[in-house]
Amino acid sequence: MLKPGEQAEQRAADYLCARGLKLVEKNYRCRFGEIDLILRDGATLVFVEVRSRASHQFGGAAASIDARKQHKLIATAQHYLASLPRTPPCRFDAVLLHGEQIEWLQNAFGA
Repeated sequence: MLKPGEQAEQRAADYLCARGLKLVEKNYRCRFGEIDLILRDGATLVFVEVRSRASHQFGGAAASIDARKQHKLIATAQHYLASLPRTPPCRFDAVLLHGEQIEWLQNAFGA
């Protein structure tokens, strides 16, 4: 049985793969933090933060990806990219889950 966070990440991965992206890695961890999903969208490497909230109270899922979290995601992505022979085009997306609703924010923030 998957934990709620794992269920949200699996729903997000399924949603994105159904839209043509290819899953590269789940839960990439390093000393800077964790990236929930890494996918390919054509030649572009996509780092995805998955957020699930039962309600929009306190700003909802999008508001929880604050500047501090963005900084950690960028540092973690840079760590991942350092392991590749070439740096591909990249972007940061967010998948927000509100109950049964899924919202995909492409280019949610920049490095």
